[in-house]
Amino acid sequence: MTASKTQFAEKVVPGPGLPRATAANTARPSREEAEQAVRTLLRWAGDDPTREGLVGTPDRVVRSYEEFFAGYTVDPVDLLQRTFEETDGYDEMVILRDIRVESYCEHHMVPIIGKAHVAYLPKHRVVGISKLARVVEAYAKRLQIQEKMTAQIANTINEVLQPEGVAVVIEAQHQCMTTRGIHKPGVSMVTSRMLGAFRNDPSTRREFLTMIGNPSSRGE
Repeated sequence: MTASKTQFAEKVVPGPGLPRATAANTARPSREEAEQAVRTLLRWAGDDPTREGLVGTPDRVVRSYEEFFAGYTVDPVDLLQRTFEETDGYDEMVILRDIRVESYCEHHMVPIIGKAHVAYLPKHRVVGISKLARVVEAYAKRLQIQEKMTAQIANTINEVLQPEGVAVVIEAQHQCMTTRGIHKPGVSMVTSRMLGAFRNDPSTRREFLTMIGNPSSRGE
């Protein structure tokens, strides 16, 4: 078995937002056990996992899970550790808009697809903008509910950078309600987390919402 096939099964980073039970119990089933679980689900669905079209499916599913849930192997705090203080006194908003969000509902394990808008007001230092997107991805690439993911992203940025304020808005469609259950396609869920100046100063909050297009008022 190659290292690339065992890495996901052996390493779990107990970073912020990781459920306590998961952090405490880092031992995962073997790759063979995971593939056998997929075969069981295929049989339960009514198909034959030994037929030609499905023979390679267990391996493909497990490899796709390595990508879908890669956030469990990333510590979001580490992503924000390298900062820069040479800002010439810059103290206005830093906003990253329209960050693609691909996550999975922890209740039905179906996709949550949308975008995130992240902003902070620097106090003494700034961070590379790619790191903000990576923090979003680190939390998105886990089994999630949108409300918790929104709070995790904002709380981590606030705790590590210690800025004047942090704002996070996520807009996403949940396939647990668009492709099953109530079957309501086109419905987006909007969640927000405002900290510091974004919570306490209405004008700062309005400026942020205006700059990202104020999703709460668009009626999309």
